[in-house]
Amino acid sequence: MTIATAVPRPETLGQPWPTGDGVRITGVRAITTAPEGIALVVVRVDTNVDGLYGLGCATYTQRWHAVVSFVEEHLARLVVGRYPGDIEDLVRLARFSGYWREGPVTNNAISGLDMALWDIAGKRAGLPVHELLGGRVRAAADTYIHAGGRMIDETLDQAEAFLEAGWRHVRLQVGQNAIGTYGTAPRSLDPHPGAPYPLGWRQGEYHRNTVELFRAARERFGDEPEFLHDVHSRLTPKQAVVLARALEPYRPFFLEDVVAPEDWDHLPEVREASPVPIAVGELTTSLQDAARLVTGRGVDLIRSHISAIGGLTAARKIATLAEFSGVRTAWHAPGDTSPVAAAANVAVDVTSPAFGIQEGHVYPDAVHEVFPGTLSIEQGWLTPNEAPGFGIDIDERAAAAYPAELSGHDAWAAGVRGLDGGLIAP
Repeated sequence: MTIATAVPRPETLGQPWPTGDGVRITGVRAITTAPEGIALVVVRVDTNVDGLYGLGCATYTQRWHAVVSFVEEHLARLVVGRYPGDIEDLVRLARFSGYWREGPVTNNAISGLDMALWDIAGKRAGLPVHELLGGRVRAAADTYIHAGGRMIDETLDQAEAFLEAGWRHVRLQVGQNAIGTYGTAPRSLDPHPGAPYPLGWRQGEYHRNTVELFRAARERFGDEPEFLHDVHSRLTPKQAVVLARALEPYRPFFLEDVVAPEDWDHLPEVREASPVPIAVGELTTSLQDAARLVTGRGVDLIRSHISAIGGLTAARKIATLAEFSGVRTAWHAPGDTSPVAAAANVAVDVTSPAFGIQEGHVYPDAVHEVFPGTLSIEQGWLTPNEAPGFGIDIDERAAAAYPAELSGHDAWAAGVRGLDGGLIAP
C-alpha cells in the first residue's frame, strides 16, 4: 500500500492566468517607527518598476515585533515575483497560507500587504484610491475627537476648545480610579480603605460620574453638539442597558464598546433595550467577526480597526454589508493608527453610503515629518488626498530618528483592577 505524502506544489502559489504586463513584486519589508511614542508598523512593497512601491499599515502596537516577523519571514516569500494587481488573490493566499488563520498578528501583516497593493494600484492608474473604489459619495468625512480629563470640568474645557475649533462631535471621558475609562488619567482621589486594592475601579462610581459628565455637558453646551462615550468593554450586558437608559435624556451620539467581546452574543438584547445607538467592533480580529456584528443586529455602528481585520479589502466588504444591513461605519483610528491607515479609512468613508462618523486623531508635527502627505483634520473634516494611491509617503531617515521600542503602551490595557484586585477585561 502506498501512503500519500503531502508535497507542496509551488505552482499553486502563482496565479493560473496571464497578467497584462510585466510588473512584479520584488520585495516586502516592514518599517517601524514611533514619532508619537506609539510603535507603528508600515509595510513597503517594492516592484521591478523604478520608483513604483506601495505603503500599507500593519500596526498592532501591543505586539509589533510579532507582526514584523510575520511580514518579513512568512509573507514576503509568498508574494515576491507575483503581479501586484491581483490584490484579492494575494490577500487570500496570505490568509490561507498559515492553515490556522485570523487574529491580530496575521491580519495586521496581511493589512500591510493589502493596503500597499492598493497604493500601488492607484499609482499605476494615476488615481487616488477612493476613485478606484468607485468615487466619492461625499466631499469629506466628519470626525469626532477625544476630550478627557481627571475631573468633569477639565473634560468640558477640552470639549469647548474642540467645539470652538469646528468639531461637531466630541467624545467625553472622565478619569476614574484604576484607569476606569480609556484615554483619561487615573483619578486616584477617592481610595476605599480596607479593600485589597483601594484604588480599584468601581462600576457604581463610573456610572454616576459618566451620567453627571453628560448632564453637565448638556447644561454647558446645549443640545446642538454631538457627544459620544467609550465604555471600553467594562460592563456586563445588564449594566450596559442601565447606563444607556440613564444617559437617554442627554442624547449620546453613541455608546462605544459597552461589553467585552466575550459577551458579544448579548449585543442584540443590549441594543434592543438601549435607547442610545451602540457602536462596537474595535476588538474584531477577523473579517468574519466584523461581519457577524453587522448581520447579527447587535450594533448600530461598526467600529473595526481595519488593519486588524485585514485591511482595505476587508473594510470595503464590511462597509457594503453595513449598507444593506442598516448599520453605519465608525472606523477605529486613534494614535496607534498610522497615517497610511487613516488615509485608507477616509477612502472608504467618502465612497460608502454606510458612513456614519470617523474617529479623528490630530497627528503631531513629528508624524507629519516622518509621513509626508499625512492628512490633517480641518474644522472636524477629513478630506482624502488627490495624489495617486493614498498620497502618503515615508521618510525612512526621519523614521529611524524615532525608533519603536517596547513601552508601557504594549500592556496598558492590562492595568485595570477592581477593589478586590481582580483584573477587569479591557
